[in-house]
Amino acid sequence: MKRALITGITGQDGSYLAELLLAKGYEVHGTVRRTSSLSRSRIDHLYSDPAVYGRQLFLHYAELDDATPLRRLLMKVSPDEIYHLAGQSHVGLSFEIPESTCDLTAMGTLRLLEMIRDLDRPARLFHASSSEIFGHPARAPQDETTPMAPVNPYGCAKAFATQMVGVYREAFGVFACNGIMYNHESPRRGENFVTRKICRGAAAIKLGRERELMLGDTSAERDWGHAQDYVRAMWLMLQQDTPEDFVLATGVRHRVQDVVETAFAAVDLDWSGHVRQDPRLLRPAEPVQLTGNASKARVRLGWQPEVDFATMIREMTLAELQLLRG
Repeated sequence: MKRALITGITGQDGSYLAELLLAKGYEVHGTVRRTSSLSRSRIDHLYSDPAVYGRQLFLHYAELDDATPLRRLLMKVSPDEIYHLAGQSHVGLSFEIPESTCDLTAMGTLRLLEMIRDLDRPARLFHASSSEIFGHPARAPQDETTPMAPVNPYGCAKAFATQMVGVYREAFGVFACNGIMYNHESPRRGENFVTRKICRGAAAIKLGRERELMLGDTSAERDWGHAQDYVRAMWLMLQQDTPEDFVLATGVRHRVQDVVETAFAAVDLDWSGHVRQDPRLLRPAEPVQLTGNASKARVRLGWQPEVDFATMIREMTLAELQLLRG
């Protein structure tokens, strides 16, 4: 039985990845933050299953800004594979808390690399990088050779972490891979992300719970895929003979406005009577032309996205409708 450690197991990607690894027969260990709340909604169905929790799934308190417990955990668990997904992952919020974003996302990754370097038993590392490292790219679509040009604190932190993964791979022989992931969504997306906000807003308006949805720049574009497709690629990357970096993307850009129109159409509503722009929600700097070229992943990993944009947004909106109905 292979043993995996997932940092950030309670997040969107972590929860789907845990399900995938458990289905493949892994023993899965996950790090969780010590808080006053016991709610871990994305993995509650696993945590509450006595056939899974304590047998195949184990949770541990450990945080990226506190090296000692994390180091002890790595020595205790001795994982075959480490999936590093934890960190401050909200781009807009990174402008408000740049120092903690960099500490968790950049330095947290460096601390983990140092720990892996010192392990007696080698572990393979997947690091969740981001398209935000490209910021204002010189060309579109972007691939693994595109120069980094981040335009926000989150992108800067991810650029540092991504480059450090490459340094430890080349200098110390660590089996470490960067998955340069473009935006990926699902019904488990955090409520402070615009796709979830739109889908939840459309559902709430449909049920008469709300009347308006306030948004920032709806002309902003992203390459959006489904989280379950992307965690599949994470696993594939660590099954290869040699560690490499891969862009994970759909290759198609959509506007925030496309999310709005698809979500409202899913509940048979006309968006134009309900959506308003709020200047306070505009970002100081917005990446442009972020579209990924995932041809390397298609050829080397045999991977390609299976869920299209419209299907994903409809799934998210209908899930919000069901959730709000209780």
